[in-house]
Amino acid sequence: MKTKTEKDDDESCQSTNNPSEWKGRTIEIDDAGTGDLVGDTFIGFRDTETGKITFQSVPVGLYNEDNKDDDLPNKHIVKVVIKALRELKHGKGDRILLCRGNCFDLVREYFNENNIYYEPAIIEGKLQDAVEGRFIQHLRKLGVKSMNLTKESGIQRYFILFNWVCRDFPNRERFVKTGFPSWKKKWQKIAMKRYQNSKETKTRKREEIKRRANMIYNLMLEKPISVSKTISKSQ
Repeated sequence: MKTKTEKDDDESCQSTNNPSEWKGRTIEIDDAGTGDLVGDTFIGFRDTETGKITFQSVPVGLYNEDNKDDDLPNKHIVKVVIKALRELKHGKGDRILLCRGNCFDLVREYFNENNIYYEPAIIEGKLQDAVEGRFIQHLRKLGVKSMNLTKESGIQRYFILFNWVCRDFPNRERFVKTGFPSWKKKWQKIAMKRYQNSKETKTRKREEIKRRANMIYNLMLEKPISVSKTISKSQ
């Protein structure tokens, strides 16, 4: 259920770096990857009493065009939140500090309908660092090697991932959240064009290397190097 003071502004949200006092246990919930172009999404949970942090994942396939329209990603997030809270043995005396992100809209509805106490929060510190780290770990496994890839989400990370997709578009589009409206409207066409241009450039370079190699070979046939002259000069 919502707190009495809950609003849609920062003043109603507390930071997990300096949370208000609470007599019982607090469970923090945060996400990583929901707004990123590539990869699965991860939901992180932190029991502040024990310091234990766990993760649940949302497959990238749920963010494709067919599933996105049915809100399947957010429905899946509700399921993994319920699962995680059961594993943490969540009780009525616990407080949940829930990230304000839109991906938790259905979670908030579920909490309200089931009289589960939560407070909107700006998740910072240990959990934020851990869940973003888990997402980066996932991207590395997919093959994103850029040294500029960091835990900080935003425009820079978006284009690092976009450029990664462009370099091998046919094989990497399957890792893209294609249900994002901007993908079909704009970025997919740009990615395809960049890949094609890159492919043509590589082909031209290969042809140029082959042409120069043939030219050098033909020159060697016309003017072969005399081994005896080379030896006499060295003496």
